[in-house]
Amino acid sequence: MTTLAVLGAGAKAVAVAAKASVLRDMGIDTPDIIAVERIGVGANWQASGGWTDGVHRLGTSPEKDVGFPYRSSLVPRRNAELDERMTRYSWQSFLIATASFAEWIDRGRPAPTHGRWGQYLRWVADQVGLNIVQGEVDELAVAGDRWAVHTHDTTVYAEALMITGPGQAERSLLPGNPRVLSIAQFWDRAAAHDRITAERVAVIGGGETAASILDELFHHRVSTITVITPQVTLFTRGESFFENSLFSDPTDWAALTLEERRDAIARTDRGVFSASVQEALLADDRIHHLRGRVAHAVPRDGQIRLTLSSNRGSENLETVHGFDLVIDASGADPMWFTSLFSQDALDLLELGLGGPLTADSVQEAIGYDLSVIDVTPKLFLPNLAGLNQGPGFPNLSCLGLLSDRVLGAELRASTPADKPAISRNDEQQPLR
Repeated sequence: MTTLAVLGAGAKAVAVAAKASVLRDMGIDTPDIIAVERIGVGANWQASGGWTDGVHRLGTSPEKDVGFPYRSSLVPRRNAELDERMTRYSWQSFLIATASFAEWIDRGRPAPTHGRWGQYLRWVADQVGLNIVQGEVDELAVAGDRWAVHTHDTTVYAEALMITGPGQAERSLLPGNPRVLSIAQFWDRAAAHDRITAERVAVIGGGETAASILDELFHHRVSTITVITPQVTLFTRGESFFENSLFSDPTDWAALTLEERRDAIARTDRGVFSASVQEALLADDRIHHLRGRVAHAVPRDGQIRLTLSSNRGSENLETVHGFDLVIDASGADPMWFTSLFSQDALDLLELGLGGPLTADSVQEAIGYDLSVIDVTPKLFLPNLAGLNQGPGFPNLSCLGLLSDRVLGAELRASTPADKPAISRNDEQQPLR
């Protein structure tokens, strides 16, 4: 039996655990899934996770659940059975189990709140018995031919590691300054119904994280809201059948050139607002846009002065703007997890990549199974797989396909003499 450790118990971990459970019920060997989680299942969809207040609506259709798109290819001649079994953990099955299916239909199939989606993920995790080790990861190291995932109390040893989630939401330009809010600080205030009162507010970021903050900020007592992005304007996300199909079915993605793939992601996913948020922006004359990247931020005269840098032809132009409140909604660092790697693990990755560990080098080295090519033990990074494998893998757009790719990977079994999969750091004994 091999073990797959998952950093974070979010949608991706639950999707992989659900399919592994179904495969096991079908008599098919599959890795043991262990999620290491600091808060709880689906925490980033609750106020406790720092990325939302839990009451905003899901931007993706809830039918894109842990089994979507229900086109499994893991078990020849039994894939239809696998998909049928996976429907037992679908969004509709959750609604039926919680006696809310008819109401959802009668209300016109509304998008659920983030909190409700988190409840769905917890329901699936409970149904399939997801093994969770509670704790915050201190270090990711390599122990022989296995990963060692260290928390304060426990070490999880696994033949493969999958890293999920956007990292911590506490990052901000000026930590500790009350006039600069991180994503987590903003949502903490929103969840506590603490209304923001300010004349000039700046929101840094042009993606869905910034969009959801704007959607909330509309209801606060602010005079002007300036959205700061590097783009020339605030672009709307493509949401037609043709754009959406790229996320659900990346069959032809590899046939595109690298430039075409980058262009598709830029138009449909990276640094764009949903159509619903753009419609709200049109109706609110408090919203303005400034182009530029924040080069510097200093508190001065009761304000936060932001220095914005932008290219104007061949020249680099810098301008300074003052705000009463700044919300740093620039989103997650895609490489947030690298600070957890031990030096040996960093050396292993750089050896596999053939050069320095950067976001570009990692994205271009993600293989079909969503792991980093030429790195052993396996390291799955679905959040960085969009460029090489398809734009749906970093988000909720094809969780069933994601679990197929990961569980279909070849994992090298450890020798029986190795340590147990889960050990207490004080006694090095397996947990039950």
